[in-house]
Amino acid sequence: MVPMAMAPSSLLSGRVLGGHFNLLNRTTLQPSSWSELAAVRRQLKVGPLKAGFWETIRSGFVKDETAQIVDPPSTVGEEEERLTEEFILLEKALPDGTTEQIIFSSGGVVDVYDLQALCDKVGWPRRPLSKLAAALKNSYLVATLHSVCKLTGSDEGEQRKLIGMARATSDHAFNATIWDVLVDPSYQGQGLGKALVENLIRTLLQRDIGNISLFADGQVVEFYRNLGFEADPEGIKGMFWYPKF
Repeated sequence: MVPMAMAPSSLLSGRVLGGHFNLLNRTTLQPSSWSELAAVRRQLKVGPLKAGFWETIRSGFVKDETAQIVDPPSTVGEEEERLTEEFILLEKALPDGTTEQIIFSSGGVVDVYDLQALCDKVGWPRRPLSKLAAALKNSYLVATLHSVCKLTGSDEGEQRKLIGMARATSDHAFNATIWDVLVDPSYQGQGLGKALVENLIRTLLQRDIGNISLFADGQVVEFYRNLGFEADPEGIKGMFWYPKF
């Protein structure tokens, strides 16, 4: 089942509480990820918190003396530089002699035609290309997974294919919401969806954003629980307005 963060069925949220990142406290991370998370903690100077869910949203962690104080980013240039990231998640040799790399990227450009083809593969309803382009442009962060294949020892061009994507909208300060998490069905079952969301969360935490939420279809709620998300925290329900005509 493809992990999706689109349908408005359950509100899931993660937040920084009790001096640790509640979002990731139930995930299984690689050692390098744990070291990176520790570095983020040191950078953010996380202290004990006593604020509830609504308090963290309303006050941005600075309402009283028990709240966390986060230094703002130095410059806009540094913010943009941190948003652009690319690294190899997985590399394997294929029977035909080619080497395939699965590459995570944040801040890159996504071709709307490639995205529409990926949405078709997972069975999502088609959306107008102009709206897809606008959604990507207006997102705070777009994370992708690409399969890159090339013949071992050859200088010939590589074949690059979009196999996964997730994006986040944000107020650029306190809150972010994750949308459109999808992975090519032929690449599911390898932990790539989990790696995609974990690295998206890590990037948001590095930007000092600690209130992270999403909307999940009922059949994938457990997927996000295993990543540390909490359904309907403190009884809070998502509410939606729809045209009635």
